[in-house]
Amino acid sequence: MGGNVVIIEKMENGDLVQIDERDWNTWMIAMLEHANYLLVLDKEYEMVEGRLNVNTGKMEIMVISIR
Repeated sequence: MGGNVVIIEKMENGDLVQIDERDWNTWMIAMLEHANYLLVLDKEYEMVEGRLNVNTGKMEIMVISIR
């Protein structure tokens, strides 16, 4: 059991860019409670917001790049 997760980067100019979408297992989703940062394609991001999009059935996580 798990779900589809979409990671969206909030750019400095306010634009939203989808950077990843994949199925996560239950363990990965549970770890969201303990993590503040994600690595996507070897780039580090801070998680700032999450929502469940009931229209698409996907979890969306908004991140900002750590520079």
